[in-house]
Amino acid sequence: MNMKTLSFPAVLAAGLLAVSHPLFAADSAPLKIAPGPFKGENASLKQYQCPDWFRDAKFGMWSHWGPQAVPMAGDWYAKNMYVQGSGQNKYHVEHYGPPSKFGYKDIIPLWKAEKWDPDRLMALYKNAGAKYFVSMGSHHDNFFLWNSQIHKWNSVNMGPRRDVVGDWQKAAKKQGLRFGVSEHLAASFTWFQTSHGADKTGPQAGMPYDGADPQYQDLYHFAAEANDKGWNSNNPKWQQMWFDRVRELVDNYDLDLLYSDSGVPFGNEVGRSLIAHLYNNDLAKRGKQEVIYNCKQNSDGMWVQDVERGVMPGINPYPWQTDTSIGDWYYNRNWKFRPTSWLVHMLVDIVSKNGNLLVNVVQRPDGSLDPEAEQILEQMAGWIKINGEAIYGTRPWLKYGEGPIKAKGGNFKEDFAFSAQDIRFTTKNGQLYAFALGWPENGKLLIRTLAGVGATNRIQSIRLLGATEGLTWSQDTNGLTVNLPAVKPCDFAVAMQIAGQNLAPVLTPEIVAAILPGRDGALNLAADLAVTEGAVKVETSGNQANLGFWDDAKDTAQWRKVTLKPGAYEVEVQTATVHNQAEFVVELAGQSLPTVAPNTGDWTKYQTVKAGRFQIQTAGEYVLTVKARSAQSWKAINLRHVKLAPAGA
Repeated sequence: MNMKTLSFPAVLAAGLLAVSHPLFAADSAPLKIAPGPFKGENASLKQYQCPDWFRDAKFGMWSHWGPQAVPMAGDWYAKNMYVQGSGQNKYHVEHYGPPSKFGYKDIIPLWKAEKWDPDRLMALYKNAGAKYFVSMGSHHDNFFLWNSQIHKWNSVNMGPRRDVVGDWQKAAKKQGLRFGVSEHLAASFTWFQTSHGADKTGPQAGMPYDGADPQYQDLYHFAAEANDKGWNSNNPKWQQMWFDRVRELVDNYDLDLLYSDSGVPFGNEVGRSLIAHLYNNDLAKRGKQEVIYNCKQNSDGMWVQDVERGVMPGINPYPWQTDTSIGDWYYNRNWKFRPTSWLVHMLVDIVSKNGNLLVNVVQRPDGSLDPEAEQILEQMAGWIKINGEAIYGTRPWLKYGEGPIKAKGGNFKEDFAFSAQDIRFTTKNGQLYAFALGWPENGKLLIRTLAGVGATNRIQSIRLLGATEGLTWSQDTNGLTVNLPAVKPCDFAVAMQIAGQNLAPVLTPEIVAAILPGRDGALNLAADLAVTEGAVKVETSGNQANLGFWDDAKDTAQWRKVTLKPGAYEVEVQTATVHNQAEFVVELAGQSLPTVAPNTGDWTKYQTVKAGRFQIQTAGEYVLTVKARSAQSWKAINLRHVKLAPAGA
């Protein structure tokens, strides 16, 4: 049924439920929700249950693609081309001219997608292990990739002149993949307000950008109120427009998944009403609940929470998803692709914690893939053919894993130096699977969690997936030691199927991970990597971890296994305190740096303090300690991180 073509009496006859909302004026259109058990409120949405297809699928691929790929200059181009002095603005001026003369509307016709072959690409994605596929619907640029009847700025009318969403969907169905669409519209209104500005300096100073031209308001939006600057607009008119546009997408395409690039859009009944409409619409079409709704907000089971470029710290009781990319979100000629090992490690870690991985395979403006991207897909296909049985259809075990790498939860935390010491578990049909995220040099893999204690963990058989020869093993109170074959069955990570009686995690001492320098040689000792003594503990403020509750002079924080090369290191500490002259010391390799934390006036306001310089004579792993200088001079502080940078860097 195509709702947008119905008259109001026909809408009522069709059984669509008109829900009024206090945000909207009397002359505004009501929020129309398909009839069914779900309403736009949490109490109703808690009826939702995640379907098994999503829990079994584990791995999806995403096309984060559209006109912003044309300059090949990366993500957020449509916004930043209007930010004078930004890298993308400089690129735009150099290649296209000033945005007051050549705006984003002029980029759109340049997107031709002339080499885009959705059938070929979908076959590659399926072969690489994807069980579902997600198309971009509209990014924050307000350009639709579906055949919209209510918004002329779409890919059927302009650019490639194809129904991108529709063609992706046809290709996915041919391959038997579930199909979803991502919408980024909720943030579009405030995100795109840069297009209403003007250069502040230079020859075009004061000349309005094309976003300020009323004839293009349907692309760039009307001007926002001065107080409307949040990720999601507080303007009821825009919220209504968002609801109507996303509802058109839901009604006209048979979606298995809808993703919103935000929490529940607008944080009010508008967003929840759209979710209710999605769920009811799905029930009406299929007779059972099959659709997934993703957003970046704790779900409590009402939807599937999404984590951008990050993971959960442990097993989440509700299914969840990570979205990430093998490169930048949009094609960027200056970005290198992630290695296949990274993709495999992310997938295994996420699945062990009850999650799914949705990965963007970066497309060129013409719709093709770089050879490097195709190579990653080919390597992934080889790995998944061997190890897929330990991924698909599995559920978390009693413990997600063990090892020195503790993947801290949250967005934009996805770089971990996994090794053979890092083990991840899954289970299916009564079988336990153990992944090793590396290959031990001595050929002996130790799984400490499966130590033999009394009647616990009586191992009967172990099979290395992809191997042709059998395995031998030994077991004691220190763990299960598996003697691996001389030849690896695959690269990146290996999986073992383990059968036995009374399999259960045995509590073992934690392994401390080495802290390694970054590409610039500097080491950032984050608060959540510290080992603390006393009441001091890790907390979070401003989406960053810090050490707080540091009230006692006896408390200390240590970063162990700090890996350093010979040379001089400048030391910086980021602190916050409401006290004057809060004194502490930083100690490393027998050296001590007395330091004073300045009064920042607020526990959430941090300031970087230069502590001094350490001199390292011998390469190795060191312990860095932060503690009170004395009991008499100690005053409480919060500490966000310690940075060691090579002198002169």
